[in-house]
Amino acid sequence: MNLDLAGKRALVTGSTLGIGRAIAEALAVEGAAVIINSRNAGRVETAVREISARGAVTGCAADLSTAAGAQTLIEFAAHGGPIDILVNNAGTFTVKEFFDIEDVDWQAMFELNVMSGVRLSRALMPMMLERGWGRIVFIGSDQSSKPNPSMAHYAMTKTALVSIARSLAERTRGTGVTVNTVQVAPTWTDGVDAFMRQMAAIEGSTPDKMGKAYFAEGEGRTSLLARWARPEEIAAVVAFLCSPLASAINGAAPRADGGMVRSLF
Repeated sequence: MNLDLAGKRALVTGSTLGIGRAIAEALAVEGAAVIINSRNAGRVETAVREISARGAVTGCAADLSTAAGAQTLIEFAAHGGPIDILVNNAGTFTVKEFFDIEDVDWQAMFELNVMSGVRLSRALMPMMLERGWGRIVFIGSDQSSKPNPSMAHYAMTKTALVSIARSLAERTRGTGVTVNTVQVAPTWTDGVDAFMRQMAAIEGSTPDKMGKAYFAEGEGRTSLLARWARPEEIAAVVAFLCSPLASAINGAAPRADGGMVRSLF
């Protein structure tokens, strides 16, 4: 499908690995000029080299858990002209029981998962409104609607994104700008792989067995997909929302959650 993204400039945060990288690749293939980001300069260089074979890509290393890092990325993006598409994907997760989550854990999770998107949207959205077209997509989670009690701090951030996106969407009335949140399925990323390897070592199991047990015995039992989503499956949904074809979807939190959430609305 031609998503009519030729000539658009896109910024995808946390985009050297996993879902973010798949989104960057999908947008580049559709003709957008994409800026990728990671706090790790080496990963940025590698990803730019590899994705450039599929489209126009540049990269900026910046730690988006800080205001200074966000400003570095904003200034880098400004050099090439206005940003048409912003995908707020940067984030992290940890599994920790509520009574063990310390203040510093809550604060660190909020700074990266929430404030990175707040800072970038605050800087880039006014220009979208002035030009009368733009797309902002926040990457949420099935936990935006279905919080895991062992990941309360993470779930909190993903629910916050839905509220922030809706608040921003209210400012787009009568324009060609849209702001949405995608509630994504449990997705097999590098971070999940590393976590499963760590847990498998503790449990005396294997990452494959641990991954399958999540759907057979764990929280994933409600999934209709009944497996881990692939990053490119999520990227396809996000790329569509970033396109002119998705102009009627605004202020929404569509689910690409594999049917994890047992709710009609």
